[in-house]
Amino acid sequence: MNIYHITRQVDWDGALGAGSYRADTLETQGFIHCSKREQLIQTANTYYHGRTGLVLLCINPNLVIPEIRYENLEGGEKLFPHIYGPLNLDAVTASYRFKPEQDGSFIFPSDIINN
Repeated sequence: MNIYHITRQVDWDGALGAGSYRADTLETQGFIHCSKREQLIQTANTYYHGRTGLVLLCINPNLVIPEIRYENLEGGEKLFPHIYGPLNLDAVTASYRFKPEQDGSFIFPSDIINN
């Protein structure tokens, strides 16, 4: 089952040129935040409401080289996948433009139903 990461298109483009993806949180928190499928839309609406210029990365966790820990660092019960190192690009199975709806909210893109 894939995990997902939301980032800016410009950052993803930079990663494609650099050969790996390093979210800003890798430097500040030590890991890259990800979501499971059932967590994605709540994450998007909480942290990215109304933002444009985003891309959604579909990541095969079996191909990720750094350690992935499923944890909740805020005291809740839901465990989120965190990647503890730069993301190797071959683990990203697809990337999609991730645009908000007219009201600024996000819905799960219909073209990634099977990812």
